[in-house]
Amino acid sequence: MGIITKLLLTVLALLLISNFVPGITVVSFYIALIVAVVLGLINLILRPILIILTLPITLLTLGLFTFIINALLFWFVSTFIDGFSVDGFVPAFIGAFIIAAIHWLAEKFID
Repeated sequence: MGIITKLLLTVLALLLISNFVPGITVVSFYIALIVAVVLGLINLILRPILIILTLPITLLTLGLFTFIINALLFWFVSTFIDGFSVDGFVPAFIGAFIIAAIHWLAEKFID
């Protein structure tokens, strides 16, 4: 699956999440596009470092701690982009989980 496809899936997922998950707000398509790019860059650079640093707890929880890392990064992105807000950890967890599920489904059916 190409980079543009993943980017557009993330944008559409963000717009859907903002309509259905209370506590997550995305103002426009342009803001969703910026959030998708920044989230992709943070997941590319910061996520592997965090996974390596938290490897013992990730192994102890059989990989479930990765969901916590995803939620915290999703919440972190909302702190510095105007027009995108997440009101707490639970909406961040739900939003990150939905984005991960949409990407997993797309990998299954598109390729």
